[in-house]
Amino acid sequence: MAKKGQIFQYYSLETKKKAIAMRLDGMTKKEVAEALSIPDIGRLKVWMRKYREQGEQGLIDRRRKPDMPVEDCTRELEEQHE
Repeated sequence: MAKKGQIFQYYSLETKKKAIAMRLDGMTKKEVAEALSIPDIGRLKVWMRKYREQGEQGLIDRRRKPDMPVEDCTRELEEQHE
Protein backbone atom coordinates (compact mmCIF):
# COMPACT_ATOMS: atom_id res chain seq x y z
CA MET A 1 0.00 0.00 0.00
CA ALA A 2 1.21 3.48 -0.81
CA LYS A 3 2.34 5.71 2.00
CA LYS A 4 1.28 9.32 2.36
CA GLY A 5 3.63 11.53 0.38
CA GLN A 6 5.18 8.60 -1.48
CA ILE A 7 6.54 9.47 -4.90
CA PHE A 8 5.97 6.78 -7.50
CA GLN A 9 8.59 5.86 -10.06
CA TYR A 10 7.38 6.31 -13.63
CA TYR A 11 8.51 3.89 -16.34
CA SER A 12 7.91 4.60 -20.02
CA LEU A 13 5.90 2.21 -22.18
CA GLU A 14 9.10 1.51 -24.14
CA THR A 15 10.93 0.43 -20.96
CA LYS A 16 8.05 -1.85 -20.00
CA LYS A 17 7.94 -3.40 -23.49
CA LYS A 18 11.71 -3.90 -23.43
CA ALA A 19 11.46 -5.63 -20.04
CA ILE A 20 8.69 -7.91 -21.30
CA ALA A 21 10.71 -8.80 -24.41
CA MET A 22 13.77 -9.59 -22.30
CA ARG A 23 11.70 -11.88 -20.02
CA LEU A 24 10.13 -13.63 -23.01
CA ASP A 25 13.65 -14.18 -24.41
CA GLY A 26 14.49 -16.15 -21.28
CA MET A 27 16.23 -13.64 -19.00
CA THR A 28 15.49 -13.89 -15.29
CA LYS A 29 13.63 -11.12 -13.46
CA LYS A 30 16.84 -10.26 -11.63
CA GLU A 31 18.83 -9.96 -14.88
CA VAL A 32 16.17 -7.76 -16.47
CA ALA A 33 15.94 -5.55 -13.38
CA GLU A 34 19.71 -5.06 -13.31
CA ALA A 35 19.92 -4.40 -17.07
CA LEU A 36 17.18 -1.76 -16.97
CA SER A 37 18.02 -0.32 -13.50
CA ILE A 38 14.66 -1.28 -12.02
CA PRO A 39 15.06 -1.62 -8.23
CA ASP A 40 11.73 -3.40 -7.65
CA ILE A 41 11.65 -6.92 -9.13
CA GLY A 42 7.98 -7.17 -8.11
CA ARG A 43 7.24 -4.44 -10.65
CA LEU A 44 8.36 -6.82 -13.43
CA LYS A 45 5.97 -9.49 -12.14
CA VAL A 46 3.09 -7.00 -12.31
CA TRP A 47 4.01 -5.96 -15.85
CA MET A 48 4.20 -9.59 -16.98
CA ARG A 49 0.78 -10.38 -15.45
CA LYS A 50 -0.81 -7.32 -17.06
CA TYR A 51 0.82 -8.15 -20.40
CA ARG A 52 -0.49 -11.74 -20.31
CA GLU A 53 -3.99 -10.61 -19.35
CA GLN A 54 -4.39 -7.47 -21.51
CA GLY A 55 -1.51 -7.34 -23.99
CA GLU A 56 0.29 -4.03 -24.56
CA GLN A 57 -2.79 -2.10 -23.42
CA GLY A 58 -2.19 -3.45 -19.92
CA LEU A 59 1.20 -1.73 -19.79
CA ILE A 60 -0.18 1.78 -20.30
CA ASP A 61 0.00 3.93 -17.17
CA ARG A 62 -3.53 5.14 -16.39
CA ARG A 63 -2.73 7.10 -13.24
CA ARG A 64 -2.82 10.44 -15.06
CA LYS A 65 -4.63 11.86 -18.03
CA PRO A 66 -3.15 10.97 -21.44
CA ASP A 67 -0.92 13.58 -23.07
CA MET A 68 -0.91 15.64 -19.89
CA PRO A 69 2.53 16.62 -18.58
CA VAL A 70 3.25 15.63 -14.99
CA GLU A 71 3.48 19.29 -13.90
CA ASP A 72 -0.01 20.08 -15.26
CA CYS A 73 -1.48 16.97 -13.61
CA THR A 74 0.10 17.91 -10.26
CA ARG A 75 -1.15 21.50 -10.52
CA GLU A 76 -4.68 20.28 -11.34
CA LEU A 77 -4.71 17.98 -8.31
CA GLU A 78 -3.47 20.77 -6.03
CA GLU A 79 -6.22 23.09 -7.26
CA GLN A 80 -8.87 20.44 -6.59
CA HIS A 81 -7.75 20.08 -2.96
CA GLU A 82 -7.61 23.78 -2.09
